[in-house]
Parts: sequence; C-alpha cells; structure tokens
Amino acid sequence: MAKWKLGVMQGRLLPKYRGRFQAHPVGYWEDEFPLAAACGLSLIEFILDYHDADKNPLLEAGGVGRIRKASAATGVGVETVCADYFMEAPLHHADPGVRRESAAVFRRLLDTAGELGVGNLVLPCVDQSSLGGTEAADRLVESLAPLLPLAAEKGVFISFETDLAPAPFAALLARIDHPAARVNWDTGNSASLGYDAREEWRAYGPLISDVHLKDRVRGGGSILLGDGAVDWEACRTLLKDYAGPVILQAWRDDEGLGVFKRQLAWVRGKFGGIVP
Repeated sequence: MAKWKLGVMQGRLLPKYRGRFQAHPVGYWEDEFPLAAACGLSLIEFILDYHDADKNPLLEAGGVGRIRKASAATGVGVETVCADYFMEAPLHHADPGVRRESAAVFRRLLDTAGELGVGNLVLPCVDQSSLGGTEAADRLVESLAPLLPLAAEKGVFISFETDLAPAPFAALLARIDHPAARVNWDTGNSASLGYDAREEWRAYGPLISDVHLKDRVRGGGSILLGDGAVDWEACRTLLKDYAGPVILQAWRDDEGLGVFKRQLAWVRGKFGGIVP
C-alpha cells in the first residue's frame, strides 16, 4: 500500500518561466494542475520567489480562492510551499531592515498556509542564504522566536533545508527547540555535499516532514535521477516507512513534461510498492 503523498515541485511540468530552472510560473501556474493529475500525482509544492512575489497567488488578493478552485477541479493539492523568497532575503540577513521585511512576508505566508491547510513551509538556508557561521545562526534563531508559535497556531511546520552536516544541523534544531521546527531532506543536496543519508536520518530522522527527491553529482549540479551521487538503495530503506509528502524536484529541460515523465517512471520502478 502506498504511503507517500507524491508530488512535483512547481513548474517542472511546464515550459521554463523566463528561462529559469526553478520559479513560480507567473500567469500560467494553473495549467500545471491537470498535468499533475494526469501523471497520477497528489501534490504540487508551490514556490514563493523573491521577484514578483506580489504576483504569486500565495500573497496576492484572491489567490487562495484560485488555488482552491484548481485543486478542486483536479484533485491535486497544495500542502507544501518552498519559500525561495528567503534565499534572496534571509531571515538571518545581516541588515536588520531586511530581516524585519522578511519576517513580515513570512507572517503573510503563514496566514495563507493556514487558509490552504499547507502543512510544511520549506525554509531554504542554502547557497546564498547559507547560514555560514555562528552570527547568522544567532540571527535566525532570534527571527524565528515569534514566528514558530504563530506557525504552530496555524498547524504549519517550518521545514529547514540547510547545507549543514548532520551533527551541526541537529544542534541547530536542538537550539531552536520548538515542535513546529522540522526538516526538509533533499536527497540531491545531501549527496552533492557528500553526506551519508543514514547518518542524517540517525541525527534528525523523526523530524523530517518533507522530502525532495533529486539527484546531483558530487560537488556539482542536478542531473537525471539515477545518474548522480545519491545512494538510492539507502534512500529506499530509509523512506520505506515514511508517510509524508515526497516532492520530485528532479532535473528539468526547457519543456519540462517529457523528461519529468521519464524520471517519474524511474521513481515508480525504484520505489515500487511504496509510491502511487
């Protein structure tokens, strides 16, 4: 019996938005819902970008109603959000003004998440938003202090995606010490950084509430699922009893749908019996 709620990162089934590898497709995002349904997917993980944020239905007036309408028509839900906005304007930014503005956006996003029944907001602390040092971690903990109780009130997990090794990541979670603080586990990012999947799960496995499936080369970028450095046999073992959302954030080309379907078939073959 399938346990996963299988979904796709927003935009992967559509032509690229302004040539970007990952972005909210402004103006044609609703077109993805019937395509996801035809692929047998349950979810689309929405993206909130920094640029054009106010054109995103997660923030614009009437947006919640449009998302609900698209979901009702297709049976494809929105239960997770990848908050890429905070890669450009991190909650741990050195500028206090940026931190205040980002906290305000985060509160708006939590309001929408509560309305939609979104269970996970993925907070990326990677690449340009990498924590990078003690002072950045201090600022993050401080910024989150008023936001975590609000998230809990709305039934939303803040799922941290970081490039920290397992032990430092676990230490950060212990320092945050709040039931709304959870983990996004990204198979490709971990493999690219050379982390051992089993060690990661030993460190914080019970806190993992959202999974991104992708493949990357060691020290490099995304690649077709199965062609990179991910230990997929370990992933199958670790994920066999996992019952949360699993989002395919797989490599894409300019068109999107065809290459996604090939990788979806690969996932169903590799994880047969535990995916729909």
